[in-house]
Amino acid sequence: MISTALASLLLPTGIGPNPVDEPTLPPGFDPNTVTPGVEGFIAIAVVAIAAMFLIVDMTRRIRRVRYRGELREQLEAEQQMIAEGGPAEPAPDVEQLDEPNER
Repeated sequence: MISTALASLLLPTGIGPNPVDEPTLPPGFDPNTVTPGVEGFIAIAVVAIAAMFLIVDMTRRIRRVRYRGELREQLEAEQQMIAEGGPAEPAPDVEQLDEPNER
């Protein structure tokens, strides 16, 4: 009983909230044609540009961490080779072997 009276007070149409039936809308206004406008475009563009900068920065940091790990492994291998009595100089790279000696 109370819920029926409360519903009739809150929902005078009895159907539910409907933006088309809302009395505060100006006549001839179609809520289906509402667009975000220039402000919405600018907001989405700012978010997209920020996301691109974050992706580039994250990629750069991941490369840096991977490169540092490879260098650390190479240095540890050289230290282990020196500790075992191997050559004190590191082995030449493949690029250095491909170059002809200039004498």
